[in-house]
Amino acid sequence: MSEIRAVFFDIDGTLFSTSEFASRAREASVDAMVGAGLPVSREELLEELAEVVLEFSSNYEKHFDKLLLRLPRRTLKGLNPAVITAAGIVAYHDTKTRLLEPFVDAVEVLRRLRQTELLLGIITEGLEIKQAEKLVRLRLLEFFQQKSIFISHQVGISKPNPKLYQRACIDLNLRPSECVYVGDNPLMDIDPANEIGMITVLVQREDRFRNIVGQSPPDHIIQNFWDLAEVLRECGVEVPEVL
Repeated sequence: MSEIRAVFFDIDGTLFSTSEFASRAREASVDAMVGAGLPVSREELLEELAEVVLEFSSNYEKHFDKLLLRLPRRTLKGLNPAVITAAGIVAYHDTKTRLLEPFVDAVEVLRRLRQTELLLGIITEGLEIKQAEKLVRLRLLEFFQQKSIFISHQVGISKPNPKLYQRACIDLNLRPSECVYVGDNPLMDIDPANEIGMITVLVQREDRFRNIVGQSPPDHIIQNFWDLAEVLRECGVEVPEVL
């Protein structure tokens, strides 16, 4: 087995709880839109917003604009759509400021891994500024060298194309067999990393991908980052027990 030289991480659902944050942010947004005068029930708006996200993807930047377009025209009578949309956007960003937090165990284990000779990196799917903002807001940037952060839209290669993972290895002069990849999506994270020969670790702490089975099994399955520390120790990495 090759010596492990690097550990790469996905962001969403791996370093923080995507499901919980998204739910609370959307609730705050529709509450703000109703509070700004939109005469539609919270439940109806949440249902319609979920459809918008599903149809246009979570990376689409005008969810609230599309939401208002789907409502009957009489709904906006006497209202300024820009004001209603702005209310939703402000509430969403306020929620990011208040609630976007990393998993506590992720911070503690990353702090320990920083004491080793491992290169810590990111391979993530999404818009470059949006994903970079998450690292900054999560206060995790200190653990990663900026040269080791690979964002799909910035690189020009999207998951699950294994070339995204190859790019990270090539740019950092690493063999895939020397790299661990940690992610929560069997299809988008584990399959492509397996394809190029990385050591793969599937995080199963949230339910959103629980019933999805990839084409290839992960090398390891973990529930939290303390489990990851044990996996790395088994692979020969001297992860400190106590800082």
